[in-house]
Amino acid sequence: MKRELLLKAICETAYNVGYAAKMNFATFDIVEKVPGYLGFASLAVGVYALIEPGLSTPHVGAALVIVGIVAVYIALYQNEKQRYDDAGKQLTSQFNSLKKLYLMVKSRSDTDDLSDLIAQHDAIQNETVNMTLSKQILFSDWYAHYKFFWQQQIDWIEEQKKFGFVRDRVPLTAWVSLVTLIIIGLVVLAKNEKFLSCISL
Repeated sequence: MKRELLLKAICETAYNVGYAAKMNFATFDIVEKVPGYLGFASLAVGVYALIEPGLSTPHVGAALVIVGIVAVYIALYQNEKQRYDDAGKQLTSQFNSLKKLYLMVKSRSDTDDLSDLIAQHDAIQNETVNMTLSKQILFSDWYAHYKFFWQQQIDWIEEQKKFGFVRDRVPLTAWVSLVTLIIIGLVVLAKNEKFLSCISL
């Protein structure tokens, strides 16, 4: 394998491993932190409803029930959260090893024998196959995108793999959700305008 091809292969592996690490950390963070936020928000709304009659409505009650359902969903991951943290740490270690390997390959010339470095890359690939957990919590991919593209230092990966904002840095499901919300908003707005025009007539 030529030096340039090996550099590209290492960066491709590093992207997969680094993103998988962030996905596991994202699930761990959500399971660890979100229940506390939800509990505090529910308590704050409940206390404030004692002095503000406007909060004692069926809509607010329904919203609090939904918050409770979300908390129950997240609780299903509580017993496994340490596994997600451990997987994230293991994958991060491999990600760092890939960065070192990348720098080692860059320091070699095109005429050098790269068989030892190719073997190291293959070994890392084989080791990381079973490290990540396939079952991830809802929205962990959105959070993982943020953690990988906006918090992680990935300049060295971008030397070989160019990331675009629309295609890579924002999840496809986020774009689909945004477009869906815009369409729903336009439909609601159009219906309201027709309704208001009928009233004015």
